[in-house]
This record gives sequence, C-alpha cells and structure tokens, in this order.
Amino acid sequence: MSSPYPLRLDAVNRMPAAAFVDRFGDLAEQSPWVAERAAGARPFASREAMVAAFADALLQAPRADQLALLLAHPDLAGRAAVAGESKREQAGAGLDTLTPEEFARFTELNARYRDRFGFPFILAVKGATKSRILAAFAERIDNDAAAEFATALTQVCRIFRFRIEDRVLP
Repeated sequence: MSSPYPLRLDAVNRMPAAAFVDRFGDLAEQSPWVAERAAGARPFASREAMVAAFADALLQAPRADQLALLLAHPDLAGRAAVAGESKREQAGAGLDTLTPEEFARFTELNARYRDRFGFPFILAVKGATKSRILAAFAERIDNDAAAEFATALTQVCRIFRFRIEDRVLP
C-alpha cells in the first residue's frame, strides 16, 4: 500500500525489495508482480528510469500475465468498487458525477468494448475530461484486437508514469 507522501528517488533505491513492493505494488491494478520485477532494475538513475522499469516489467511479461493485469482494471465510470487511486483518477476526470444519460452511455460503451476485446477499456484518465474519454472510446472501438491489446498496455504504462510521478520526487 502506498504512503500519502512522496519519497526521494535515493530512498526508493535503498528500500529492501519487500518494502519496495509494499510501497509500489499497487501501481498496477492487483498485480504486485510488476513491482517485484521492476525492483530488480534498481538502483534507478532517475524517476524516468523507474517508469521504464515498470513498463519493461509489464511489456516483457508473458501475454497471460499481461491479460490478467488488463482484466484487473475497473470499468471506467462503473458502479463496482474501485481501488483508491483508480477512484481518485476517475473522479478527477468527472466520472463520479455523470448524468444518468452519460452513465448509460459509458455502460453501453464499456460492454461493447469488453465484448469485442475481452478486457475492459483502459485509458490513463489523469487530465482527461468525460468528452475526451468518450472520444477515445469512439477512436478505439474499431481497432483490431492486436492493436487494441498493445494500446491498452501503453495506457497502463502511462498510468505507471502518472502514479510514479505522484509518489517519487526526482
């Protein structure tokens, strides 16, 4: 579980592996294995190197592990219980204040996307608006399966970046 205050990079580099995973294991939705693998790349020369280590851990993982991570992500604007950081990120994009019509649209798009690709629509929503998220759904719903799988992984890597930037001082 993450701490409410950011750490300096030198402190991150000195952490025992278990403490590192405890602090950063939730960067990837219900997938602490990403932090476990990224820990092996320490010491990080920069915060950017830490972001790259998390991305590499995900992108070099077996496809089954990647899919399990994607499946652990919540639907955007869904009513299911959402973990702390995802909840804050979605609220920042206004997804906690949808009108009934907007909620119905998100529900329909989430279902169409999940039916087509077999995993939830993933977008790094930090800094996005409801309209930008809906536009992204429209842009991506007709992608082929391989392209969309790669796009979803890219979005997860963007989420890593945002969350690391919030937790680690340069």
